[in-house]
Amino acid sequence: MQGSANLNLMIKAARKAGRSLVKDFREVENLQVSMKGAGDFVSKADIAAEGIIREELMNGRPNYGWLGEEGGGEPGKDPTRRWIVDPLDGTTNFLHGLPHWAVSIGLEHKGEIVAGVIYDPAKDEMFVAEKGQGAFMNETRLRVSARTKMIEAIFATGLPFGGRSDLPETLQDLARLLPACAGVRRWGAAALDLAYVAAGRYDGFWERRLHAWDVAAGLVILREAGGLVEAITPGEDILSSGEIVAANEAIFDKFAPIIRG
Repeated sequence: MQGSANLNLMIKAARKAGRSLVKDFREVENLQVSMKGAGDFVSKADIAAEGIIREELMNGRPNYGWLGEEGGGEPGKDPTRRWIVDPLDGTTNFLHGLPHWAVSIGLEHKGEIVAGVIYDPAKDEMFVAEKGQGAFMNETRLRVSARTKMIEAIFATGLPFGGRSDLPETLQDLARLLPACAGVRRWGAAALDLAYVAAGRYDGFWERRLHAWDVAAGLVILREAGGLVEAITPGEDILSSGEIVAANEAIFDKFAPIIRG
């Protein structure tokens, strides 16, 4: 696809960070890992990747604001635009040698995500979208699945770990959903879950207690691929609430009520 200058800048930053991460992934057993919280690891690789992305994006657009998982947020001289970045979504996978993790970069304009890049370096899959321009994986146009029957659909989610308080709620979700569908997957990277719904690999996705950097890029990619995305609590803002339910249009009205209980 022929992207804007902003999208091309995002792709360049994602690829550069991806090269750094792949190098560290090959030496994952040697990384110095510290605990950031229960089940939430941060590594030198994670921090280095965010530094690479920040340098690329802020050199290109020094007036934009910034929100990154590791470095926090700061406003820019242009109050209407902000980069929202997860340098390594799927850190736990990365640190266990599982090749399922991604770089996620979203661009917010006046409260709306208008461009997104999710890059999976291990598989060399680059998911991109700009508002009104469609969504692509590498050079292939993305479209959500055409499935219409719940019993034929598979869904993705995240499962609470480390004693998180939302475990009972998630178990209730699964008790309602599993009898009605073809399966549920938990692959440990929310950005890629959203990209996979956009690509038709999953038929839907839901999760709670996410952060803006987990979902920002995926929101625009999925919407541009024809998917529907809402907060689990109707009317809430996804970026601030951290909860999301998404699916193709035919499945959404059957899937969302199950998750909403």
